[in-house]
Amino acid sequence: MARESKDQKKVRVNRVISILQELYPNAKTALNHNNAFELLIATILSAQCTDERVNKVTPALFQAAPNPQTMVAIGENRVRKLIASINFFNNKARNIILCCESLLNDFGGEVPSRLEDLIKLAGVGRKTANVVLGDAFGKPEGVVVDTHVFRLSHRLRLAGGSTAEKVENELNELVTPTHWTLISHLLILHGRARCRARTPDCQSCEIIKHCPTGSRLAKAEL
Repeated sequence: MARESKDQKKVRVNRVISILQELYPNAKTALNHNNAFELLIATILSAQCTDERVNKVTPALFQAAPNPQTMVAIGENRVRKLIASINFFNNKARNIILCCESLLNDFGGEVPSRLEDLIKLAGVGRKTANVVLGDAFGKPEGVVVDTHVFRLSHRLRLAGGSTAEKVENELNELVTPTHWTLISHLLILHGRARCRARTPDCQSCEIIKHCPTGSRLAKAEL
């Protein structure tokens, strides 16, 4: 594919979004939650862990501690036991308690809806903040870049950044803000279904016509 201008990439990414929307009409976060607090805690737990594993742990956790007050009350040791099957559960238990203490002390027990406030919380980076802002408040500050989004963005040649933050900045410039949350969910679902890390199914891929990498791989297999 010839070198594209930014405007050409915008056209291509909109086509990709349109196709994936038809393919995944109910695209949303896979983390089970009922409110902003549950999504915040679930997203903290999901770092370097699968959503499936997190969803197995959070029902008991949220039954024991459905809000910041009760989370602090049950304490770090109890939280640690409830999330023991999660990767890095010791650090995450500590961060959850510190996060909840900050929610109580600084935000009246409510999850803040501003990026600059969210990233002050323990265990919360820009990715987690973007998840909460987009899915809980409908106020995305940028595209959520996880491993799937990072991989697909490079394969689609929509971004070339070496870090998640750089890829986010590149995608933010190409994708309309109203689609920042949506494109993350779409690329994550497609990354799991088709564009896997080790064995991408390029032959069956619904967006292969818009993927320089996939088109090349598919031709090589013929």
